Amino acid sequence: MPETHALLALSVLTGILCGLAAVGLKWAIHAIQHGLTGLFPDSRWPFLVLPGIGMLLSLLIVRYLVRDNIGHGVTKVLQAVSKNESKIKRHNIWSSLVTSALTIGFGGSVGAEAPIVYTGAAIGSNLGRYSGMSYRGMTLLLGCGAAGAVAGIFSAPLAGVLFTLEILLFNLSMSGILPLLLSSISATLVSYLILGQGNSPFAATIQPFSLHNVPAYILLGVLCALFALYFIRTTLSMEDRLGRVKNPYLRWAVSAASLGILIFLFPPLYGEGYDILTPLLNGGAPDFGGNTPLGFVARWPWAVPLFFLLVLLLKVFSMTFTNAGGGVGGTFGPTLFMGALTGFVLAYSLRLLGLNVPISNFVLVGMAGLMAGVMQAPLTAIFLIAEISGGYELLVPLILTSAVAYGCTRIFEKYSIYTKRIAASGELLTHDSDQAVLTLMHTSSLLETDFQGVRIDATLGDLVEAVSASERNIFPVLDSKGRFQGYISLADIRRDMFRTELYAKRHVYNYMRSAPEYLLPNEPMDSVMRKFEKTGAWNLPVVDENRHYLGFLSKSKIFSAYRQELKDFSQD
Repeated sequence: MPETHALLALSVLTGILCGLAAVGLKWAIHAIQHGLTGLFPDSRWPFLVLPGIGMLLSLLIVRYLVRDNIGHGVTKVLQAVSKNESKIKRHNIWSSLVTSALTIGFGGSVGAEAPIVYTGAAIGSNLGRYSGMSYRGMTLLLGCGAAGAVAGIFSAPLAGVLFTLEILLFNLSMSGILPLLLSSISATLVSYLILGQGNSPFAATIQPFSLHNVPAYILLGVLCALFALYFIRTTLSMEDRLGRVKNPYLRWAVSAASLGILIFLFPPLYGEGYDILTPLLNGGAPDFGGNTPLGFVARWPWAVPLFFLLVLLLKVFSMTFTNAGGGVGGTFGPTLFMGALTGFVLAYSLRLLGLNVPISNFVLVGMAGLMAGVMQAPLTAIFLIAEISGGYELLVPLILTSAVAYGCTRIFEKYSIYTKRIAASGELLTHDSDQAVLTLMHTSSLLETDFQGVRIDATLGDLVEAVSASERNIFPVLDSKGRFQGYISLADIRRDMFRTELYAKRHVYNYMRSAPEYLLPNEPMDSVMRKFEKTGAWNLPVVDENRHYLGFLSKSKIFSAYRQELKDFSQD
């Protein structure tokens, strides 16, 4: 079967498997949660320790069974495409499902979406690998897995396709979109078949859009941008700080204790937090008076928005404690949760000030706004919220708030929560074909090693012998330990190479030149090209961190590889 036809069949199979995985993860999380709440129906004290138990179970599974880092699922998928030829290990098909179900089921304050995306991408990648697909075919199936995972978990086929196109940054032709559509709709139909339609936790009572509320929606977009910056920078900063605690069990103990206290004081931080959104999406506010030690302030009119503002700000901390302590979960769910609270706090505050704004509309639009800022994916945000809520009549405020949030966030933060660290290492694929192709090229694979090396203290006679034994016109000069000292070009010795009387008098160091720049074996290709452009050189030496000579890299070899890579990358 031609690869293009096989892709269509495998995309449907990928979507079906992703739909089953999404349904299974949902069922596992709810089963664990209901089992635990049934054990402790009238007491909140056990929830001080239950999230820590879930984190510990996940930590032990990852540390002793999986023996691999499976956190930050979406980021790992991006790295697999740019660094590992779209190959994802087989254990990721089940490891993220099991550990995230335990983490979230016991109350870890993270989302299930990133683990299911990692699972879906692993399903697509491994189907492509064992079917003998090319890099492009395997990459496309990986994208089908991610699209199917999002579509299956949310029952939102269009959002699944847009998620792959916007966040995973694949440069696809029109023929490449068809497998994504087939995978997304297959996963959605599986979800409908098992769970039924209308089972979304985001079903809302939507009020008609009014032009009078446009300024408030613009203000909501600005607030979403501010909270998006807070989300990205606080999360990465806390991860760095907690990462300095090298002992995993000490890190778990600190994170579990901190998370337990936060959940005890602020119950909406427990688990994904979607249950608390149901009254908000129907225009009201939950009665938190009997569920938290802070309920005594509920008699004050501003207690509700201030309480949920605190929950909004602390969600980043509870999420980071969960992941740092060994739990497995993503930032997708917390982004939606915080966006909903952003819209709720603004709408409720405006109502207290005398403005009659629809709370449920602002909750939904806030979810899209924060997602557009944190993930830098405005189209995914707009259509995901429209699909999961049935709120296409809110398309205008969804577009308006998402555009404002995205634009304001981009002024201060170029990269999303998923891509910021990858971009810093120069390994990020983008929609720019030139940049994407350079990212996929590796210095080590273009290395030329057939140059005849000479010792720095060798005579001209020794150098002439090396010339006669070599087919190249450049000769690396090395010291006694193999370290690169410089190079000699054939043109440098042409005048003296036939003067035999100089063979014993002249030495290599009399002709040696210094290299204008050095390259490292794992240096990003865009950095390599900048050095070639800066020096005007046609060949540059490649050395390790101790300056031991490894070979040369030539412009001609790079251009030849670039043309082939671009052809493979862009083919239909």
